[in-house]
Amino acid sequence: MTGNISDKDKEDWKNFLEKKEKLPNKDLEKKDNKLNITKSIDLHGFTLEEANKKVESFLIDCFDQKVSKVKIVTGKGLHSQNDKDPYISKKFGILKNSVPEFIKNNSNLIKMIKSITDAEIVDGGSGALYVFLKKKL
Repeated sequence: MTGNISDKDKEDWKNFLEKKEKLPNKDLEKKDNKLNITKSIDLHGFTLEEANKKVESFLIDCFDQKVSKVKIVTGKGLHSQNDKDPYISKKFGILKNSVPEFIKNNSNLIKMIKSITDAEIVDGGSGALYVFLKKKL
């Protein structure tokens, strides 16, 4: 591009500026047909305390970013160290059961949540869950 503006371009610009017609600003239009935003987090390898902190900050960030669906992969507890403790059931996956309880009992988080459901098989089945977030006002 040479940087020179043709006489036709100048005339078109002048005509555009003289018109009363306004062009819509597409950046300001509300997008109702926007696809739902989904994010996910994998908690494999986290301790219960680390997982709860991570989930809390992740859900708050997702809510602020207007994410509508969050997938939380907890795992099924198959590789947990529960077998070393005789007082804990070997069938009890720590994160699998504790993370949803943490979310439900956290008064700050529960205000942002529509619902919590088990994930579909393709997304981890019983080793994951979906958290559907409310719209941020």
